[in-house]
Amino acid sequence: MLKKLQTPVLLLAAVVLMAAFTLLSNEADETQPALQPRGEYEFNSAGELIRPEGYRQWVYVGTPLTPNDLNPPEAPFPEFHNVYIHPDDFAHYQRTGEFPDKTILVKELVTVGSKKAVSGNGYFMGEFTGLEATIKDASRFPDEPGTWAYFSFGHSYPLAETAKEFPTAACNACHEASAADDFVFTQYYPILRAAKGGDGMMAQQSGQRSAESTAMSVDEMQGAMASARGMVPATKEALFPYLQAGGYKDFVHEAEIHPSLGPHDDVRTYLNPVLARSLKAGNREHPVNSAAVKELYKEGRMYGWAAMVKTQEDSDNGQGWYWYEVISTTDPTQIVKEGNGDAFCSGCHAPGRDFVRINPGNFDL
Repeated sequence: MLKKLQTPVLLLAAVVLMAAFTLLSNEADETQPALQPRGEYEFNSAGELIRPEGYRQWVYVGTPLTPNDLNPPEAPFPEFHNVYIHPDDFAHYQRTGEFPDKTILVKELVTVGSKKAVSGNGYFMGEFTGLEATIKDASRFPDEPGTWAYFSFGHSYPLAETAKEFPTAACNACHEASAADDFVFTQYYPILRAAKGGDGMMAQQSGQRSAESTAMSVDEMQGAMASARGMVPATKEALFPYLQAGGYKDFVHEAEIHPSLGPHDDVRTYLNPVLARSLKAGNREHPVNSAAVKELYKEGRMYGWAAMVKTQEDSDNGQGWYWYEVISTTDPTQIVKEGNGDAFCSGCHAPGRDFVRINPGNFDL
């Protein structure tokens, strides 16, 4: 009798176990975002990327950090950057050594929190503060270098639901010149280097660029990165390549070229988002990183730029503003004015609201 019951009992036990497993799986699914299938990122009818979800379940590849302490007065990207790649894309890269079409990587920004812990002094994560993504898609971005496009959902919460593609000059130029492998900075991600084609040495053996032999200088790289955040560099080394690349072109700007209120010929002024928001709010003093760029014209031809960037909270009679003017669009040595607190620039701008002299009616604030 016992032998006859063994099979039904075992079958019943198996059914019970399967039901319990299914129940547990369903409960887990309710608490975890669904894993987004490769290639199924979504764009809305306006061509904006819909914010990805479930990326914390992807393959984690690293967390670079360029803190303000090591990049005075302020780093273009001072946060921790947690970078994830979709598992299918990682598997393809591991198998072939190439990032496939439809690759998506997500970068989650985290503030620097405490600099002290029981283990000692250092940099420790604070709070989530932003989200960015990059996508390789030949059919959607055939004219972008490498067919890569870059997106940001903001650098403060709540995040935007959608994001527009950054202009080419904002990100692609830096990645094309300095990333070690197909526009991806694999030189800073040992997980990717170790996985490449099943052989972590392939990147070096194929003669790809390393962190020590990049084609773009650190200053040029910072200039390119700054444009992605609406920041304007405050050093002459980074500012000139930034201006040449047109990193300011997406800023709020005047529709027409017009005679200058000051000593320049004709000008057209661009306001970065920080300054535009401050002017719209009617602030008497503008926050750090407020910036304006003037294109300089004579007889309809642009021949240079003038720029101002606020580098400290206290304007200090103009010392808190970085001033810059160059009278060439090709030669970075043709600088007329440069540096914090330049007496001529500060004196000319003193009548403005916190040294900003513009006609607000010329801008769509």
